[in-house]
Amino acid sequence: MSEPRRGWTVWTEELPADVMLDMPPELSKRVVNYLVTLALEVGSAHDQGRALPGDAMDDLGVRYSLAIEGELVVFEYTLHPDTIGVVASRGAALKSAGVR
Repeated sequence: MSEPRRGWTVWTEELPADVMLDMPPELSKRVVNYLVTLALEVGSAHDQGRALPGDAMDDLGVRYSLAIEGELVVFEYTLHPDTIGVVASRGAALKSAGVR
């Protein structure tokens, strides 16, 4: 039996997931697609020792802030071995989607 294929995974905490569910469907789809692409980009950058996308939010190099170009969506993500987590989201699109 062969080893399972390893890669990078993206996940969201409850609040960002709820925000994405409350977005208009097309925006939600764009955000989800962006996060999937981001997982590949971040994983590749990490594996090759390159700078990660976004603005560093800590001195440890695990928490970053990033905006989705062309959308009023800003979020933070953290990097863990083989996992990228979306931990917070904010922005006009998110507020209009009902974030308190």
